[in-house]
Amino acid sequence: MMRALFHDGPAGTAMTDERAQGPRVGPVSRAIGERPPFGPMERLAHDALVAEQAATLRSSRRRASLSARALFWTMDALYGTERSLEKFRVLELVARVPYQAWENVAYVAVTHTARQTGFARRVFDTVRTARFEQDNEQWHLLILEELTAGQARPWIRTRIVPQLLAFFYYQLSWLLFAVRPAWSYRLNADFEDHAEHEYALLVEENPAWAEQRYEGQFTVDFGDFDSLADLFRQICYDERLHKEESELLITRARFA
Repeated sequence: MMRALFHDGPAGTAMTDERAQGPRVGPVSRAIGERPPFGPMERLAHDALVAEQAATLRSSRRRASLSARALFWTMDALYGTERSLEKFRVLELVARVPYQAWENVAYVAVTHTARQTGFARRVFDTVRTARFEQDNEQWHLLILEELTAGQARPWIRTRIVPQLLAFFYYQLSWLLFAVRPAWSYRLNADFEDHAEHEYALLVEENPAWAEQRYEGQFTVDFGDFDSLADLFRQICYDERLHKEESELLITRARFA
């Protein structure tokens, strides 16, 4: 017997079962949706966030490599030395790509080493870590996209150029990781150290943010913070954890 596709609504209008119940969700999408989102690397409360921002401001910056300094100089030349939200949006677009490069290299390695199950599992752990880190950076980017949505954006400077920067950075990160992973990890540690200090200074330069709440669409995914200042302090702390992870990996073998 054919299942009824239509029924009369309250006003006598016909609608399909699917429209009445909402869009269908596949089993994988449903399983993912039931899991808590992976937001901050380590969620901190207000007092801890203030303390960690102060620790960042007291700390010295890493001695950046030539490649990292070239990237910082390029961003300053294109977007100015002022710490603007638009510049941080571009920074977050670029920040994801080393983790994507590491994940892709590791996936190829898993394919070639699958018979060595113990080693392949360690390689897959690299995949999972890189994926979590890039997901965290993706939330940063989405939040910055939301906060800058009302700003005028020259198409080439704010869309095409950032994509070109990300493409170049991806290729460099991939190549360094394939040749000598420590070089790629060092470059990322330099980048994340730069981001950490820049976010700490951004909050310090905007004291009014301490009285403004972030009520955007990503509070469920990334967290509900007491203020806009705390939101950016959390992102600052995330960047530090990314840096520390890369610093640790510098001293390890490729898939130790």
